[in-house]
Amino acid sequence: MDQPTAGTVTLTSRYRLTDIRSGAVLGTGTRSFSASFDRPSQEFATYRAQIDAENRAARELAQLLSLAIAQDLAKR
Repeated sequence: MDQPTAGTVTLTSRYRLTDIRSGAVLGTGTRSFSASFDRPSQEFATYRAQIDAENRAARELAQLLSLAIAQDLAKR
C-alpha cells in the first residue's frame, strides 16, 4: 500500500527600496518561506495540497517582506 509522502514549497523574494527623488537605495534584502504539504496517492489531492501550500507560503512571505520593509523605513 502506498504511503503518503511530504513535499515542500519554498518561495524566495528579493526587494530593494529606492528613494524616488535621490535614487538612493534605502534597503535591500532577501526573504524566503517554506511550507510543507502531504502528498497522498491521489493526483488531484496532491495538486490541491501543493496549491494550498503555495498560497500559504505566499501569504507568509508577504508578511515577512512587509516587516522587512517597515524595519528599513524605520531606520530613516
